[in-house]
Amino acid sequence: MLARDLCALGIDLGTGSVKAILLGPDGTQLNVASVPVAVARPRPGWAESAPEGWWQSVKDAVRQATAGNGTRVGAIGLSGQMHGLVLARSDSQTVRPAILALDRRALDALDAYRALPPHLLGSLGNPLAPGMAGPLLHWLANHEPGSLEEADWALQPKDWLRLRLVGQAGSEPSDASATLLFDLREGTWALPVAEALGIPTSLLPPLGTSLQVAGGLTPVAAQELGLPSGTPVAFGCGDTAAALVGTGLSALGAVQLTVGSAAQVVALRDNPQPDPALRYHVFASAVPGTWYALAAVQIAGVAISWALEVFRASWDEAYGSLAASPEGAQGALFVPHLAGARSPTMDASARGSFAGLELAHDRADLLRAVLEGVAFSIADAAAALPELADATALYLAGGGSLHPAWRQLLCDVLGKVLLVVENPNASARGAALLGGRAAGMFGELRRPKATGQLRLAGEVHPDLQKHKSLGAAFEQWQQACRSGSI
Repeated sequence: MLARDLCALGIDLGTGSVKAILLGPDGTQLNVASVPVAVARPRPGWAESAPEGWWQSVKDAVRQATAGNGTRVGAIGLSGQMHGLVLARSDSQTVRPAILALDRRALDALDAYRALPPHLLGSLGNPLAPGMAGPLLHWLANHEPGSLEEADWALQPKDWLRLRLVGQAGSEPSDASATLLFDLREGTWALPVAEALGIPTSLLPPLGTSLQVAGGLTPVAAQELGLPSGTPVAFGCGDTAAALVGTGLSALGAVQLTVGSAAQVVALRDNPQPDPALRYHVFASAVPGTWYALAAVQIAGVAISWALEVFRASWDEAYGSLAASPEGAQGALFVPHLAGARSPTMDASARGSFAGLELAHDRADLLRAVLEGVAFSIADAAAALPELADATALYLAGGGSLHPAWRQLLCDVLGKVLLVVENPNASARGAALLGGRAAGMFGELRRPKATGQLRLAGEVHPDLQKHKSLGAAFEQWQQACRSGSI
């Protein structure tokens, strides 16, 4: 088969689902599939998944996305949920369930980080969060030392998937920089930090680059996926970095909002300078020599899903509440910190709550308060980024940004024009582009041919009157959060 006939496959291993996307030789989307994955909560504050369940979802998603085109796949790229931890043997078998970013068991481990010498802590360039690999490894060293002894590698989710695909362990800077075990200035593992925390440095895998081929698809993996053996698999990157590639965002200073299970507000930078107040993260991007500032919202779609389950409401009813209840939900407030808070407070012990309730409130008010609370949390995080002040518009991406009423609420809360990216599967698309580029199928990622250009599905403009009304509710929400009265 000629190279010009080959397709690129992208696999995005998310918290709630696996997405697989197939791109043609010119970068156009041929097919996409999504298969759910399960999250277990064995104890309060814990969040885990079974990687073997991930693998089954990967198989199902890949076979659906490549139906009739499996033999044409000439490259594979990966993206995945960031943070968390997978302990695996060299054969990819895991020694315990994967721990996810939402997990808070390692809260006490942050004290060990704070006790590090300033030059070591400063080398990380990022605020502390218990769901990152470093704190989790420190917790395991003190509570499950046998798990560390049994493991050969400490991996990020998409890195575990690559181990299963090619039989070789590795990572790359976009995911490694989000572990609290990475020296942001030097661009490599912060081995002195790991040693000071009692973490075996032998568990940290060798580093490649997102645009590098990590290996070929093993015969066993190829048979299970229905793909050609030896197909090149790129190192790939974390899902946020992949989304920047998938949308084609390349302008320094441009701001993108991605909404899904969590939410991220990101801005590309040409340097890894951290925030002096550590209100947001700075991670490596998929393109060497660039970084991105990330204001992170711990949960967005997850908080809404939780509320819908509790209220036994449908998504249609939730979105309908935006018309049934006025701006500000008649004073009802909801804080979605159901798994701690990230930007700007970085308070892993934060809790969610309703407040301001009275007998006059009805079901629609409470559902609207949930949606507004998530939107307020996004706006609160976004305000920490210096780039936001100069941005006249934000690019909007992610599967959690599809409904017009929800888009309008986000727009009215932020007070910024939202440029809706045409393809909501930005991370999976970015993974496919990285895979294709690594295999020589596409041009440079900054060129239009490689990114397919940044295509928009439309624009959303803020209603100034609603922005004013929501602004008053947002101030009440912020005051209640900061004062601890909610």
